[in-house]
Amino acid sequence: MELPRGMKDFDGQENANIEHIRCRFKQLSNLYGFSFMDPSPIELLSTLETKSGPGIRDEIYYFKDKGDREVALRFDFTMGLTRYIASQKSMKLPAKLSSFGGVFRYDEPQKGRYRYFHQWDIEIYGKASLESEAEIIEITSRLFDSLLLKDIVIDINHRNLVESYINKIFNSKDPELVSDILRAIDKIAKKSKDEILKEFQTKGYESEKLEKILEFSQIRGSIQEVEKLFDTSQLQSWDDLKQIIDSLENRGVSNVRINFGIVRGLDYYSGMVFEVFDKNSTLGALAGGGRYDTLTKAFKREDIGATGVAGGVERIILTMQEQNILPEILEKRVAVLYINEEMQKVAHSITSLLRLNNIPTDIDLAGRNMKKQMDLANNARFSIIVGPQELDQGTVVLKDMINGIEGIISLEKLTEDPKSILNLEKL
Repeated sequence: MELPRGMKDFDGQENANIEHIRCRFKQLSNLYGFSFMDPSPIELLSTLETKSGPGIRDEIYYFKDKGDREVALRFDFTMGLTRYIASQKSMKLPAKLSSFGGVFRYDEPQKGRYRYFHQWDIEIYGKASLESEAEIIEITSRLFDSLLLKDIVIDINHRNLVESYINKIFNSKDPELVSDILRAIDKIAKKSKDEILKEFQTKGYESEKLEKILEFSQIRGSIQEVEKLFDTSQLQSWDDLKQIIDSLENRGVSNVRINFGIVRGLDYYSGMVFEVFDKNSTLGALAGGGRYDTLTKAFKREDIGATGVAGGVERIILTMQEQNILPEILEKRVAVLYINEEMQKVAHSITSLLRLNNIPTDIDLAGRNMKKQMDLANNARFSIIVGPQELDQGTVVLKDMINGIEGIISLEKLTEDPKSILNLEKL
C-alpha cells in the first residue's frame, strides 16, 4: 500500500524534532506577546483566490465538498489569519498572532518539503510601522538562536526599492512588466543567468536591460558596503531600509544583510521583504516574510497594515542535521531494564515512580531478555538496571548512555528524590 505522491508518514523521531521546534517557537511567541491560534485547515477557494487569483489552483489542493462548495486546504497561515483579522471589526490593534502546524501545496516534492509539511508563522496587524517590521525580524533571529543554529544570515530588501529601479531601467510603470521582472529576479537563486535571459527574451524583454537588473540583484552587504557599490539616492525606500537595520542593531540583532536579490515571489508583498539562510547550506531559504498591506486591502480592510514571517520546519530540521545539532530529545529519558523475570515487578514500580515525577521513562512490556531490552536504552539518556545482587543490597545500577558513566543508587534515595538520577555525576 502506498501514499499519494508527495505525502509521507512522520515517525517518532521526526515528530520529536518537529515538537522541539514547536516548543521553542511557542515559548518565543509568548515572550513577545503573540497570541497563538490555529486557523481553519479548510478555506473557501474564493478566499484563497482573493489575492493570488485563479492561478493558485495549480498550486493547491482544492475540491467540492458534499454541499457542492468549492473549498481548499490551507497552503499557508497568512491567508487564514488575515481573513480572521479582517472579520474582527472590533479587535484592538495592533494584533499579534502566531501559528504552527501543517499546510498543503501541490508543488513538485523536493528535499525538505513534501506536499504536506509544517510551518511556523508570526503576523502583526495594525498601522504600518518600521518597528513592527523590525520586531518580526528580531523574533525570527531569536528563534534560530534558540535552536542553536550557526551561520544564519537574514537577507533584507524593499519591494519599492527594486520596483523603482525596474521602472527606471525599463522607463515604464507597467505593473505587469514589474511583476515579470520581479519573477526573473526571484529565479536567480534557482536558475543560471543565461537561462533567465533566454526565458525572458522570448517574452520580448531587452537582454541589455535584463542584464542590468540581474547585476543589480547581486548587490549585497552592509549599508556602507552597498552605498560604495551603488548610488542609492536614486532608489525609493532606501532610507526605510536603513531605519529598519538601525532598529535591529539597537535590538542587538547583527546577522542582517542587505540583498537586492530578495523580492519574494508572491504579488501581495508591498514593502520590506526578507529571507533567512544558512550561509553554508544549499537548502535554500529557511524562512521568509515582509510587509503585505495589499492583502488586507484585498479583504476590504484599508485601515489595517500587515507584516509577518513563516518558516519551513522540515527544512530547518535538515539544517540542524547538517550542523549536527539536533535537539537533545534523549536528555532526560530513562530506560528501566530488568535482569530476569523476578526483577520485573520492581522495575515496573520504579517506572511508575519516575513517570509520576514527570520523567519520560520506557520499560519493556514483553518480558524479553536483557539483550533485547537494550534497544530501549539506545533511545534513552539514562538506564536503570534492576539486578538480583543489587536488589539484595537495596540498590540499582544507574548508567549514563552517552558517556558510559555508571553508578549505584539506593532504592531509598530513588524513592525520596527520583530526579536525582538525572545528575549521575553528583550521586
